[in-house]
Amino acid sequence: MSLSRRDLLALGAGGATAAYAGSAWADETPLRDLAKAKGVYFGSAVGAGPKGALTGSFEDPKYREILARECGVLVPENELKWYVVRARGPQAFDFERADRIAAFAKENGQALRGHTLLWHHPQWFPEWTKTYDFGARPAEAAARMVTEHIQALCGRYPQMISWDVVNETVDPKDGSIRSTFLSDAMGKEQVLDLAFQVARQAAPKARLVYNDYMSQEVGNEQHRHGVLKLLEGFKRRGAPVDALGVQSHIGAENADSFTGFGKPQSKEWTAFLNEVTGMGYDLLVTEFDVHDKGLPAAFGPRDAEVAAYAKAFLDQMLSYRQTKEVLAWGMVDKYSWLQNQWYRQDKLPKRPTLYDDDYKPKPLREAVAAAFRAAPAR
Repeated sequence: MSLSRRDLLALGAGGATAAYAGSAWADETPLRDLAKAKGVYFGSAVGAGPKGALTGSFEDPKYREILARECGVLVPENELKWYVVRARGPQAFDFERADRIAAFAKENGQALRGHTLLWHHPQWFPEWTKTYDFGARPAEAAARMVTEHIQALCGRYPQMISWDVVNETVDPKDGSIRSTFLSDAMGKEQVLDLAFQVARQAAPKARLVYNDYMSQEVGNEQHRHGVLKLLEGFKRRGAPVDALGVQSHIGAENADSFTGFGKPQSKEWTAFLNEVTGMGYDLLVTEFDVHDKGLPAAFGPRDAEVAAYAKAFLDQMLSYRQTKEVLAWGMVDKYSWLQNQWYRQDKLPKRPTLYDDDYKPKPLREAVAAAFRAAPAR
């Protein structure tokens, strides 16, 4: 059953969540199956951090039940980032958390997706990198560190169907490439190209992705321009990049100001996607959620607006046959990263994911299902 914006808003006025829980318009088909029927993977991030923490959703058995039922692919949320996997120093790797997610995926017949081999942003490297000395030949030493890191991760998880090889290297303020301790040693374009080249050798069957949070809303113009420039550079230099990951943290602006939804630039966003696919890149929806900061407090109207906004976005993304994966950034509201920042003015919890805190599916879940049903086959 496909829901229009009018349907969703009408349900919102009368309690959309209750309507879904009563299965009046629920689709029992798992999202993984709806996606697979169209040649798309559906899955979610999951965090194996401390039990009870936002980053510890994997420790919740009810959450794991949702993952097992709905997801065809799992994404370790933080477990493969440098600040986790190499927290103890340049010579030490810690795969314990990621290994637990990998084992669960295998048990449940799920694929794995890698995030991320190189988060090229100075804020997200471990503390020891701030004073690390590459020695007399810094470019060679930095290249060796990048190579060893990527080979270690790809070698341990050869089952990955795709990797975010480079994440968020474009500065949204001016579209430039960020500087890190690695690029300071060997050059910005050089470290990015090397990451993809090594990843291709180490994970020859995986889709190699550049991942970033440029979006359709007003205020992302410079960011989108910088991403296009980066992708053009990859193509010109022959870097083996297969796809652009569109992080898809849609909805309200991620800011402390009290905002409703942003203002989509439909014409400009379509032109951006056309340019990306016109260069031969695939697309992925990589970190999907809907920020509901500034929306009504009542769950019914709030959930309905979230669902309608998401349905329109996913319909457009899935209209491109180049879109091969849709990955939620969490499946249950209370574990969403958005609960911990940019608080609602009314101090109420946010409802950005497909399931509520009682593990019940919400209108957003139906919007995702409807988008898959309406999508063309790949």
